[in-house]
Amino acid sequence: MNDKISVVIRNRNQAESLDFLLNNLKKRYLEDINEIIVLDNLSTDNSLSVIQKHGVKKVRIDKFSYGGSANLAAESATNDIVVIFSAHAFPVSHDFFKLIQLSFQKNSNLAGLRCLHNSNDYALFINDVTANENPNGAGVIFCGSAFNKKVWRELRFKEDIQTMEDKEWTKRVLDKGYDIEFTPSIFCYSIKRSNKELFFRYKNEVIGGYQLWHTEHNFITALKMLVGSKINTFRVFSSSFYYAFRRFFFLLKFINNKPEKF
Repeated sequence: MNDKISVVIRNRNQAESLDFLLNNLKKRYLEDINEIIVLDNLSTDNSLSVIQKHGVKKVRIDKFSYGGSANLAAESATNDIVVIFSAHAFPVSHDFFKLIQLSFQKNSNLAGLRCLHNSNDYALFINDVTANENPNGAGVIFCGSAFNKKVWRELRFKEDIQTMEDKEWTKRVLDKGYDIEFTPSIFCYSIKRSNKELFFRYKNEVIGGYQLWHTEHNFITALKMLVGSKINTFRVFSSSFYYAFRRFFFLLKFINNKPEKF
């Protein structure tokens, strides 16, 4: 395989985040990547102007699906190493792409790499947990992960799956004998979701969890979740209310008794 890197970004109406990501890629990593492509899903904000400003390739998605957009990412990339980002994520470590390239150079059987972005990733990576041991926690995620386009030609992403197309692909490539590894390439996943968006994500995760990991639910577990959620909401509200008053009274006390300035 060639060891050049294509970065493909999935975007819909995230012009500000997209601008930051593209600026980051072009200022800090341009010598490490061979091409940048934005897959745009009919954005109505300023995304197209951002793409034009940075002079990167745009590919339009008319009908979005997770697996379909991942396949389009692979089809659009000209290189064998494909790194997928969402517009609301960005690489942080200075050697982010160098480590990805090195991993593929060292292992010709490598299908994908999972980069690091949260405490679970760090813990699994430090404890040497493999994708074979934990395909959910150590498998690829299609934001800040890399995959081998040559393996993809053999095993395309499923387009009819509700969600977790990355985890489903992880299971299939591992079953075929390919490798998926962690790489200490660090990125930031930065997004604030509304309650509506969180609910949409929750529905997809329940369906995906049942399809892939056979996670069962029943009336008792659903009821426990509801009661637990209400109790937790009350606990958080009570604690926030209590400390809001404590901050208020502390500030009054501070105003009337300020310490000496340095």
